[in-house]
Amino acid sequence: MRYRLLGRTGLRVSEVFLGAMTFGEAGFGASREESGRILDVYAEAGGNVVDTANFYAGGQSESLLGELLEGRRDRFVVATKYTVSRDGTDPNAAGSHRKNLTLSLEESLRRLRTDYLDLYWVNLWDRHTPIEETMRALDDAVRAGKILYVGISDAPAWIVAQANTLAELRGWTPFAALQAPYNLLNRDIERELLPMAEAFGLTVAAWGPLAHGVLSGKFTRPQGPQGSTRIAPGSLGAHEHAAARAVQEVADDVGSTPAQVAIAWARARSRAVHPILGARTAEQLQDTLSALDLVLRDEALRSLEEATDFTLGFPGDFLAEAGPPAVFGEAFARLDGRRLP
Repeated sequence: MRYRLLGRTGLRVSEVFLGAMTFGEAGFGASREESGRILDVYAEAGGNVVDTANFYAGGQSESLLGELLEGRRDRFVVATKYTVSRDGTDPNAAGSHRKNLTLSLEESLRRLRTDYLDLYWVNLWDRHTPIEETMRALDDAVRAGKILYVGISDAPAWIVAQANTLAELRGWTPFAALQAPYNLLNRDIERELLPMAEAFGLTVAAWGPLAHGVLSGKFTRPQGPQGSTRIAPGSLGAHEHAAARAVQEVADDVGSTPAQVAIAWARARSRAVHPILGARTAEQLQDTLSALDLVLRDEALRSLEEATDFTLGFPGDFLAEAGPPAVFGEAFARLDGRRLP
């Protein structure tokens, strides 16, 4: 396991994060014993970031994680989220405003059995709360010592840029990290979010690197998926099957599993990207952790990307085509230090 800095901070975080959405037996989750095994496998590999949220498994994920971290909490970077409703009957029990932040934070600290959080995420953009209110409330919690760093998940690039520009102007704590879905079947962040994150020096925590299991190999097996699955095989279209086959072909060629190939692809796209690995068993996590040793060659990366048929759209494609010398003149070729498309 290698480590990088979280955004423009000095916090050392492992190159892959552990997602604790599966901790707790609600829905498709893992038992306490299996969750403990998953955490141990991750820790033994050198991982130190565990990501959860106050609503995962109805709160069980935070509670179970707090129990499992007893006696070793400070060795981990504990990250959780707020914004999603805690009580559907209370209009103020949801959103990114100061009241919900305060109450959600106290509730998460109790469940996690800790007096501080390493990383606190705004779970998604709340368009009904001014970003100024959210950033100031987060900064107050940082100054109170209850949060060390802050991040935002599932938000437009312009909101993140506005928030961090405002934080810099006011001397508040800026977002150090962005969380968003990223995999071969969902490359949308390459249009705006990933370039923005790279420009601001933000860490990108990529959730769903296996596209909810579509890229794990379960749908390319001759006998089809075994056991329960979150996605019905019949719901997959030609695009999904093409990407899954491309991943399987590369995996067969390099002697790895499809899950390892899918995660290795995401890691290869940008050093800012830290895939969030989720698992229902310790064996699943052990398999995906082996992606850390997999470096895909350029031809393998090209074959995977060709299978997705992804385009940047406007303005990305337009700007790439409207390059020199037509726009900037022939002399542009003699400009040192120019940014290449």
